[in-house]
Amino acid sequence: MRSKSTAKTALIVEDETDTAEMLAEMIRLCGYQAHHAYSAQPVFDLLLQQKPALLLLDIILPDKNGIELLRAIRAEKQFDNLPVILVSGNCQPGDIEKGLLSGASAYLTKPVAFWELKETIEKLLQRQVFSL
Repeated sequence: MRSKSTAKTALIVEDETDTAEMLAEMIRLCGYQAHHAYSAQPVFDLLLQQKPALLLLDIILPDKNGIELLRAIRAEKQFDNLPVILVSGNCQPGDIEKGLLSGASAYLTKPVAFWELKETIEKLLQRQVFSL
């Protein structure tokens, strides 16, 4: 179970600064504190330090494919229940299926609408509460 100090934190992994800032603002409007990573390299350290309630993950990153990173995250038992929302410009049905089969909790296509992100977060975290 997450402590109260970290329960309202989200980690955003997005290499495009404008998109990262837009997602961070949406996350703040949803009542979460937003932390950024602009590449895959610091993600595991940030997950361990911040213990976020959810992760927003882009697929195209400068140092590693987001799908590969997601698979590595899911391979770690301690992150089994972490809701991961893939956020990508790749919107073909095959891309979405690949993301979900790789362990994503949800898949949103860019540009992401605020209501869509908010609804997705609420559904994922409600599901998590009921699965405890």
